[in-house]
Amino acid sequence: MQEKYRTESPVVPPQSRRPPMRPADARRAVRGAVARRALPYTADALDDALLVTSELTSNAILHGGGITGFDVDVEGCAVRVSVSDHSDELPVAERAVDERQRWRAGGRGWPIVCRLAREVEVAGLPCGGKRITAVVPLN
Repeated sequence: MQEKYRTESPVVPPQSRRPPMRPADARRAVRGAVARRALPYTADALDDALLVTSELTSNAILHGGGITGFDVDVEGCAVRVSVSDHSDELPVAERAVDERQRWRAGGRGWPIVCRLAREVEVAGLPCGGKRITAVVPLN
């Protein structure tokens, strides 16, 4: 083969396991994990899992200094979503109204996660930060 017709094949590195940077990416990962398992589920249950995923990833971005880890697994008839961030601070539920009885923006995500998930665990990480794991039933 003549040199002028030679082409280089681009070397594409293997897909790294970087965490999603946006809640939409995390929701897409959850949908994909559920679809690959081909389990029966209700649309409402999947919506609950996607909402919990959105809340956990949004809170990691807004309050935790960014997403440092993300895992999703389908166990039996449930989705297990884990989101890690930089912050050691535990999530808290804020009152919906302030001291003057005015509606406060935000503060409702953590109660939503706790209500929709069958199980929620917050664990500190050895190098700092935390991981929040929520298990959401699919039926």
